[in-house]
Amino acid sequence: QVQLVESGGGLVQAGGSLRLSCAVSGGTFRRYAMGWFRQAPGKEREFVAALSWTGFDTYYADSMKGRFTISRDNAKNMGYLQMNSLKPEDTAVYYCAAGSVASTSTKQYSYWGQGTQVTVSS
Repeated sequence: QVQLVESGGGLVQAGGSLRLSCAVSGGTFRRYAMGWFRQAPGKEREFVAALSWTGFDTYYADSMKGRFTISRDNAKNMGYLQMNSLKPEDTAVYYCAAGSVASTSTKQYSYWGQGTQVTVSS
């Protein structure tokens, strides 16, 4: 059973940066595409970024382009989301996910972490 554990969330001021990590165990990480999603209170879970299993193909939500960078280290079974120029509207619980294809849809991911809270103060 594949398990994902996020870390690196916290409280940051607007304009600051955070790096989220996703530790993967119980499976062959390099075989999975990876995605990051987020969910703010009272809102649906939304797509943030995705990365193919090769690491060659990346996808970002429009509002994250140029600010967020998704990456992975298959040798360490780790995924990352570097978040720069953070805004208060980025406040949410951030989830990493693993699936067969990189996708903007939550339905394409079979495995999910428990989430890590990111709070951006103004």
